Amino acid sequence: MTGFILKRIFYGFFVLVGVVSLVFVLFTILPGDPARMMLGQRADISSVEAINKELGRDKPLIVQYFAFVNDLSPVSWHSVSETHPSWYPDTEKYAPFVTLITAGDSRIVLKKPYLRRSYQSQRKVSEILAQSFTNTMLLATVSMIFAAVAGIFLGVVTAVRKGKWVDQFITVVSVLGMSLPSFFAAIIIAWLFAFVLADYTGLSMFGTLYSVDDFGRGEYLDLKNLILPAITLGIRPLAIIIELTRSSMLEVLSQDYIRTAKAKGLGFNRIIYRHALRNALNPVVTAISGWFASLMAGAVFVEYVFDWKGIGVVIVDGLEKYDFPVVMGAVLFIAVLLVIINIFVDIVYGLLDPRIRLA
Repeated sequence: MTGFILKRIFYGFFVLVGVVSLVFVLFTILPGDPARMMLGQRADISSVEAINKELGRDKPLIVQYFAFVNDLSPVSWHSVSETHPSWYPDTEKYAPFVTLITAGDSRIVLKKPYLRRSYQSQRKVSEILAQSFTNTMLLATVSMIFAAVAGIFLGVVTAVRKGKWVDQFITVVSVLGMSLPSFFAAIIIAWLFAFVLADYTGLSMFGTLYSVDDFGRGEYLDLKNLILPAITLGIRPLAIIIELTRSSMLEVLSQDYIRTAKAKGLGFNRIIYRHALRNALNPVVTAISGWFASLMAGAVFVEYVFDWKGIGVVIVDGLEKYDFPVVMGAVLFIAVLLVIINIFVDIVYGLLDPRIRLA
């Protein structure tokens, strides 16, 4: 099992290297001068050159790439005498750091990955992402729990009741959920439950995790603002999980060992939930992991409609303002999440089905 996990981590590392390289090349060749974006109308040739030199954009592309990787890497090389911010570790951006090896003018340090600073606000990208990550993480987690629990339960019900009206009704609803665009569903749900039925539901069309008290008592946790965006975001994965669970359960229920279990007189619930469902969960786990990763990337339209400040909104705002470090940091952050989630799913696969560890 240890070798299986190490192999998955090894593959994930090379995926991240490819993503870092692609992100750097893509955002380096995009039009737009960061120095002019930062200076605005005050831009002049000498100021632009000074900003580009400070950002390291006056150096060859390959040098910029290795500086970018050096900033991202937890273990990185630095020149003690170098004053350029992309190399010199004794600056605010790398604090705290630990010197591992010192040899002459060079040192190898252990530090937190540095995602650089926003062109617009000059804030650290890591700080911007940290603020939005909490909201997106909570929204995606609640949405996925709702979709997974309800989807697996309804999928089992449709498989057991194959051909009955319950099966047909849930199947129609799930197909509708898969074909419904998120932005359209967000608008309809917000209008229906937070406008038309607002007097009965008590829900608001807009709101974040914390609301401001009207009586001057500061902010307070307002979880009801999470209900509508979480349900909206969970509709599509819910529909897909229902269909996957149904088809996988029907396949498993036709296997010989299920017929043998019935012949031995095992109880219905034990056959369904202990024998059939466990072996039917592999494709469902794949769907859950994939959807959770995509939800973590930020459901842009849902976040905008419900005014839920998350990573998706940060990405769109960064693209509108040509704030490339923010967009690059967000994309890399999402890529790391995807790799970690996929490694976790592979490990779960190995636990559920020993044949995968031997493949």
